[in-house]
Amino acid sequence: MALRERKPITPGQRGMILQLSDDITRSKPKKSLLKPLKKRAGRNSSGRLTVRHRGGGHKRRFREIDFKRDKYGVPGIVFSIEYDPNRSSRIALIKYMDGDWRYIIAPNGLGVGDQVSAGKDVGLSVGNSLPLNSIPTGTLVHNVEMSVGKGGQIVRSAGNSAQVLAKEERYTLLRLPSGEVRYILSDCSATIGELSLGDHKNVKLGKAGKSRHLGRRPSVRGSVMSPRDHPHGGGEGRSPIGMPGPKTPWGKPALGYRTRKNKSTDKFIVRRRHQK
Repeated sequence: MALRERKPITPGQRGMILQLSDDITRSKPKKSLLKPLKKRAGRNSSGRLTVRHRGGGHKRRFREIDFKRDKYGVPGIVFSIEYDPNRSSRIALIKYMDGDWRYIIAPNGLGVGDQVSAGKDVGLSVGNSLPLNSIPTGTLVHNVEMSVGKGGQIVRSAGNSAQVLAKEERYTLLRLPSGEVRYILSDCSATIGELSLGDHKNVKLGKAGKSRHLGRRPSVRGSVMSPRDHPHGGGEGRSPIGMPGPKTPWGKPALGYRTRKNKSTDKFIVRRRHQK
């Protein structure tokens, strides 16, 4: 997907880098696959603020995405490639031979009129979903399951892909986009191909208003706060943080502090994403 710079006729366009939408073939989503999406503005089910700098933004509707890909043996045709405001990659509207309609996340190279299928014996075409034990070594995959039948949970954002490295008994060795190498059950399914919009990470919004449209509220630096509001605050003029390592507003270590505590799945990680 190509990027484009605007000829700046306003200050907000001077640093803007846009993503072209030539690949989108349909502007209106399928009505039967839409759901209302309530804004939570960073609040949990108790109404307490748990994520700062969230709120506002443009109204969205949720597109029901088929992460399970459980239409086994029923081929489908790509009807359209569409924009989804709730994720970074494009989505593809699939019309199955039995009359069912579903959305899937669209990989690179998938176009209108292409056929997609799911099952053990389908071909290795882009967009097809297979168990990991049916995918040869070296193949790039996305939308990978971590529990059999639960649906794809990892490798789902724009431009990402995992690579099948090896097969060992009941497990398949995958290299994830973060660089982590881990075992996944070979009965779990994955979809062939690399996800669309690989240039998504290079987009520059160019102005504060675009950030507000996405539901991101302003963030204030801790160094300009008072000492009672932030550990970095206080001092005359511009001051260093004055402590070993940056802190969160609540005094916890920030920037690189590891919070993983799931010891039950440590045995599946062969190589961590952190370089020692």
